[in-house]
Amino acid sequence: MTEPSPATASSVSTASSVRPGVLDRTGLGLGLGAYLVWGLFPILMHALEPASAVEITAQRILWSVAVCAVIVTAVRGWGRLRAALTDLKTLGTLALAAALIVTNWLTYVFSVVTDRVAHASLGYYINPLVLVALGVLVLGERLRRLQIVAVGIATIAVGVISVELGGVPWISLVLAFSFGIYGLIKKRVAVDPITGLSVETMVLAPVAAVVVWRLSASGEATFGVRGSAGLGLSHDLLIASTGVFTVGALLLFSGAAQRLPLNVVGLLQYLAPTIMFMLAVWLWGEEMSPARWVGFALVWIALVVLTVDSLRASRSSLRDPREAEVEPAEPV
Repeated sequence: MTEPSPATASSVSTASSVRPGVLDRTGLGLGLGAYLVWGLFPILMHALEPASAVEITAQRILWSVAVCAVIVTAVRGWGRLRAALTDLKTLGTLALAAALIVTNWLTYVFSVVTDRVAHASLGYYINPLVLVALGVLVLGERLRRLQIVAVGIATIAVGVISVELGGVPWISLVLAFSFGIYGLIKKRVAVDPITGLSVETMVLAPVAAVVVWRLSASGEATFGVRGSAGLGLSHDLLIASTGVFTVGALLLFSGAAQRLPLNVVGLLQYLAPTIMFMLAVWLWGEEMSPARWVGFALVWIALVVLTVDSLRASRSSLRDPREAEVEPAEPV
């Protein structure tokens, strides 16, 4: 998904043109499209078997660079891209963001190819709660009462699932924290979504190219392989489509964020992990023990509490502009 934000990969914009009480149908359609793509992304990852998580991630980076180049050319954005690449502070910030997003992508794909999509779903469920915690720890923000309750319930949920697993649910936590920190970093750099993603994937491209070359040299690659069952042109096209879906979902999300109130985007963000959870349990039959159901139920309760708090804060901000809303997360 991953892509997955926080504080988001693009820093959600609250366009002043959004009129209170009016729900933009185009914006809603764009938002639903973005979160549907992210929610259904595991189906594409499963279709790429027997490709490994490393190969899929490396290919996703390279194809995202290609798609970004086409879009940058179409919107005449090469000037903005050059400015970002030549500004050392901006480049350094985006390079750090790139390290976090590739960690997120790799962990996400690993969860899919190892049949742990429910773990990934949990990670994106708790991401908004992690953002609240990071706001306190990193930005020194003060928690409202309901936020404290929500974070506390989520902490208990992680503890319950940890006991059930016999260890920390590291996939969920890596996904939530890598994307949460990624979002905080992206808030510090003023670039548009395509420029930001272009720089990040360009920074990662040399490493991705070396990985693809090594996999091909060792006979472990699936891209470009002919004569093996399930491999061929259709498989190659599916791998290439990861770049299209990655960039396309980001554009859909950006359009939605400009047209919809933050509280609506915040509610839509739960669509992707819900779809992932349904796929994991009902399509792929991943095991859900009673204790794990309890853990997920606690997370859902925490999200309801957080949503209620967000809606209250939204109404308060209409009366007092000094009241800030928590920005929703953009899945990867």
